[in-house]
This record gives sequence, structure tokens and C-alpha cells, in this order.
Amino acid sequence: MNFKLEEIARVSEGHRAALKKLKISTVLDLLYYFPVRYGDTSTATTIDKLVSGAHVAIFGRIIKASTKKAFRSNMPMAEAVVEDDTGKVKCIWFNQAYIAKMYTEGSLVKIEGVISARGKDKDELYFSNPHIESVARVPDAIGDSLFVDGGKESEPPYPIYRESKGITSNWIYHTLQKIFKDENYEKLQDPIPESILTKYNLPSLKTALVWIHAPRNLKHAEAARKRFAFEEIFLLQLERQMERNAVMQFKPYVVDIPQETIDTFTSKFPFELTDGQRKAITDILRDFKSGHPMSRLLHGDVGSGKTAVAAATTYALTMTRPMKDRDTRQSFGHLQTAYMVPTEILAKQHFDSFIKFFQHLPINIGLITGSGCRKFPSKVSSNFRNGNNGSTEISRNQLLKWVANGEIPILIGTHALIQKSVIWKHLGYVVIDEQHRFGTAQRKKLVRKDNSFMPHLLSMTATPIPRTLALTFYGDLDLTVLDEMPHGRKKVITGIVLPKHREEVYEKIRKEIQAGRQAYVICPRIDEADADKSGSLKLRSAVEEMKRLKRDVFPEYNLDVMHSKMTPKEKDLAMKKFSSGATHILVSTSVVEVGVSVENATVMLIEGAERFGLAQLHQLRGRVVRSNHQAYCYVLAENNSDKTVERLKALSTAKNGFELAEYDLALRGAGALTGDKQWGITDIGMEAIRNLRLVESARTEAKMILQSDPDLATHPLLQKELDSRGLSHFE
Repeated sequence: MNFKLEEIARVSEGHRAALKKLKISTVLDLLYYFPVRYGDTSTATTIDKLVSGAHVAIFGRIIKASTKKAFRSNMPMAEAVVEDDTGKVKCIWFNQAYIAKMYTEGSLVKIEGVISARGKDKDELYFSNPHIESVARVPDAIGDSLFVDGGKESEPPYPIYRESKGITSNWIYHTLQKIFKDENYEKLQDPIPESILTKYNLPSLKTALVWIHAPRNLKHAEAARKRFAFEEIFLLQLERQMERNAVMQFKPYVVDIPQETIDTFTSKFPFELTDGQRKAITDILRDFKSGHPMSRLLHGDVGSGKTAVAAATTYALTMTRPMKDRDTRQSFGHLQTAYMVPTEILAKQHFDSFIKFFQHLPINIGLITGSGCRKFPSKVSSNFRNGNNGSTEISRNQLLKWVANGEIPILIGTHALIQKSVIWKHLGYVVIDEQHRFGTAQRKKLVRKDNSFMPHLLSMTATPIPRTLALTFYGDLDLTVLDEMPHGRKKVITGIVLPKHREEVYEKIRKEIQAGRQAYVICPRIDEADADKSGSLKLRSAVEEMKRLKRDVFPEYNLDVMHSKMTPKEKDLAMKKFSSGATHILVSTSVVEVGVSVENATVMLIEGAERFGLAQLHQLRGRVVRSNHQAYCYVLAENNSDKTVERLKALSTAKNGFELAEYDLALRGAGALTGDKQWGITDIGMEAIRNLRLVESARTEAKMILQSDPDLATHPLLQKELDSRGLSHFE
């Protein structure tokens, strides 16, 4: 059924352009364009039963639509006449003339609102500013019961689709009816094996498509949605497990360093490792000597010490000699580690951290970003005077030459690390910080063409992820959780603040600065123009808020601003000034969310907190939990509704970020976990993420199929489905 829509239905040029905006070009695309919800006819009535003052809903067809100006006020307005089998009624929308253009003559609609009366005898009934929405069809019966197979059944729910200019819910519904009647529909093959459908009582593909687009009752619609949710997670699990199998075909560098050697290295850290960090290091060292490429996710709350784990395990790689060939080890040189982070600020921060961890050892560490390259130690000077970390700036060509010949065993950077120009001598370990998905295709880019050694992979995240999401999206990775904070670290005190108490927060910030500490103020927008575009003038912008705070609130302190529109050099300068203590208050957008660490910063005010997901707020709050000083985070919401305050209170009551993620998942859905839907999954798939049993079942079935059929040779429909969805990308 993956042919053009015009082969079944009459699709005009205008329709094709509108469908393209909805990412629909084939029959299959339309079949998988599911309703966003279903309408209910149980509370609706017919036009002949309308009574003045009643709040009612009707279904009908627009037989006339026009725009005009109100008689006295000259206000623009829309008028429409709606008709059903029992009569006609006028609808008026004041100051909403656009409605007459959106809902033209012939549109099928649902109208809901309060009935008004006018005229000499108040006998002319009309709707004033009612809610209007397109419907796929006008129900056959309103307010009456239908008799089906000898029993009573209510009128079927009607589907409501997301519309685009030129494509109505009604058009989608009727086009689908033509597809269901086409002879090719019967040839549609189900990629999910029948045994799995039977095991979990799921409808077949053809049945599920009819049930989701034209259900006879809500149970049918729910069963269909369950089937498609299972299908999406099942296919995603197949992809993840096939990626894992593809990695296992390669040989890694075997690293077998005595635990005592690692203990000696970590004993020089300026802090004591937690039990969780020790366990994580043990897990990774065990993977290193297993003979298979490691694929592990290190999932730790903000400030739990993931970087220290990465440093200790990088040391194990660095102390291992490369292989002369596939079976013989050299007597010189080092294995190499690539440490990739999402931003230049974070890359420079980790570069500084690794210098502190390795400064007592004769090991070269490199930094590569879009704005320049550095190397530690400097041949000119290895001292740390005047704030110098002992590194020196070098040319990109020189750094790449040293990486290619193996002289730099540890290279830290942004995505510049996996560009073609970076050639590795003996890459054995890839550490990915907050990259979320770094698949087999990217790892294979790092493998030298003259051998098949696959680097070990450690993916690290502080983003709170519920168990179901981790099982789904990181199904190819083994999981290690850091579930405790470093010794002596105090829990951040979080306060939910209303706008009227803003001045009190300013005084608390002032007290922290007077005590020698520093502060962040986080704003949801960069400048006033962004706030205007959003349609919410109350939103504070970082640029203007910094000026206002300096002028009206903290004239005695040094303030600076940081946001994503600044150049890397500008952001680097802002962070240097803040890190050195020259800046007392840094006003920023959420650009500081990931990884930024300034130990002396102990207080944060987050403006417009309702604009952020709980997981993002938790990440931001983590910027002030970097030392053993007491930290404070004040979360201020412009919208002080009960729902908003209740959600934000979870920041104070949840024990950790994982609890917050589960709360956000239950309350707002998986798309809210990071503030946007970056997971590459549909709405119906996101619904499945709430269902642990469904996710685990899909994972189990995917593993069972691949155990007996790793290449899907006996499941060609599954392989075809993976290819058509672009999932099977690891070849």
C-alpha cells in the first residue's frame, strides 16, 4: 500500500501541497495518520430541540459562511448558518472573522456553546462565539439508541484528525473510507507475526486500521491504539537489539588492568569515591576484559560524579598497550580515548577536569572544538600560575597529526571528534556525555579501515529518564545507575516562589554573595523580541533582565549574560569571568543546563519556571550542587494556577531526578521529559512509554526472534518494515 494517494483517491495539487506539510505522500502514510482524539455524541442534540440559555452541542453542515462588521462597533465578525436534518441555526463569532475562511460552505462541524435569543419575541435562536471544530462525519443518530445485532449500542465515536490548511478532518476520514474499499487494502500484509498477536490479544493490521479510524466503540479504538503502540516499541526494540548484535561482530581491544592500579590512581582524587562510583568502575572494567565491545549507559543524577568514573576508566585504557596485530600486543604506546560532549563550554570544562586528574602523569591530553585546539602539558610551560591550567594553544593540523600517530591518548571535544579529518591510531574507548543516541553508524566512523577493532562505548547522562524510556531507547546498552551523591554533599533547598515574593529572593541572593558565593538567574527567553513572538509578554528575557537587575536590584555587583546566540568566544569569556569569581551573578538561558560546573555558585533563581519540564528544571538546579556548601534554588512561576504550583512542588518532594521523571511521565507524557520531543517516536509510541508491561513484552519478543533469526531471514516482512521506517540503519 506504499503507493501515491492519487492512485486511489482524487487528490488535487492543493491537497498534495497540504498533505506534504503533514508528511503524507503515500497511502500507507495516510493509514498511519491516526486521529488525535474521538468525539462523543452522547451530549449532543438536534437543532429542532434548541432552547434559549442551554449549553448544548450540535452536529451539522455549514450551508453559508460570511464575514461582516458589527452594526454599531464596526467590529469584524464571522457568521455561519449550520443545518442538520431537523433545521437551521445561525452562529456568530465576534472579532473572529477568520472562522468564515477556515470553515467554508459544505464543512461538517460540531458546534458547542450557549444558545441565545433575539428578535421581537425572542424567538430567533443563535449561538454566540461557540466552539467550532471539524468532524469527519455527521453522526447518523443524535440522542437516540441504535440497535445492533439485537442489542443496544450507542452511536460510534467519530475521529478527529490534526488538520492543515486545505486538509480537513472530514477529507481525511472520507479518503480513508475509499482506501478501505479498495481491493489493494485486502493485500496489506501484517509485519507482526501472528503468534505474537495471538499471545497478547492484539488485532491484526487490517482490523486495527479500521478500528482506529472508524471504531464502532471506544474499546475498538483502545485495542487498535494498543496494537500500534506495541508495534512501534517492538520495531524499535528490534532495531536496538540488531545494533547490539552488529557491534558484537567486531573485536575490541581487551583491557585487563589490575584493580590495585586503578585504586592507586583514584586515591589521588581530591575526594573519596562513593560506593556507586566504585561499582560503576568495576562494571566497566569487567566489560573491558570480556572480549566484546562494551555498550554501557551510565545514568547518574546531577552531581553524582560521572566524570570521575569516566576518568578512572580512561586511565585503564591509557595504561594498556596497543595491539601490533590482532593477536600480539606492542611494548610501547597507549590506547586512545575519545571524550565527546555537546557544547564547547562543557568540552573546555572536562578538559580542565582531566588535567587535574592526570597532571601527575606523563600523559598528553588534547582539546578540539570549533573555535580552537589545546594540548596538555605545554612544552613551553607546565606551571599553573596566573590561572593557566598548564595547557597551550596549538594548531588544528598539529593536533590531528599527534592524534593520528598516537601521541595524544586522550582527546576531548565536541562533534568535531568524529569528523573525517580526525584519524585515530589506536582508538579503544569512546565516552559520550549527554548525547542520548550515539549508534553503531557513528561508532563505525571511528573504526580504522585497516583493522576491525570496535571501541568500547560509555554513554553518560544526567537527564532523568523513567525505566520504560531507558528500556526503549537504550535497549542496546547495559545500564549502570549512580544512585548516591558524593560524601558531604548537601541536598539543595528548593523553594517554589510566587511573583509577589521576588524581592525576598533577591535578598537571599544578596546574602549568598555577601558570604562570598555566586548566583545564577535563569530566564526562558534570550531577548524581548523572543518574548513578544511567543505571545507571552510576561516572560523575562536574559538580555533585558540582566540590565534591569544591574540597574534596579544589584547595582553594587558585577552581572553578566550568557545565551545560545552568543559566539563560542563570547560564551567562553562569560564562563571564564564567572568561574574566576569576577562575575557575581550570571543571567542566562537554559544554555547552562548541561554539565556547567562552578563550585562557588550556590544559589539560582529560575524565572518563568512553568515553561520548563521538571527534568529540565532538575538539570538547571544541578548547577548549584557542585560543592559541599549549602545550595538554594528558587523556582518562580508567572502562572500561579493550582496545577502549576502542584507540579513544581514535586521538585521539593522527589528524592531524586528519576522520581521526577516518573512524575512528569505520568502527568504530562514522555515528550515533556526534556522540554521537547527529541526521541523520534510518534504520539502513540509515547503513550506506550507509560506502560512498563508493554515495553518489557515488546523487548522480550524482539530478543526471542533475534535469538533464532538474527538476520530476520525468516521474517522478511519485519526487515522490510524496519527498512521502510529507516530504522535498520546499521548496515
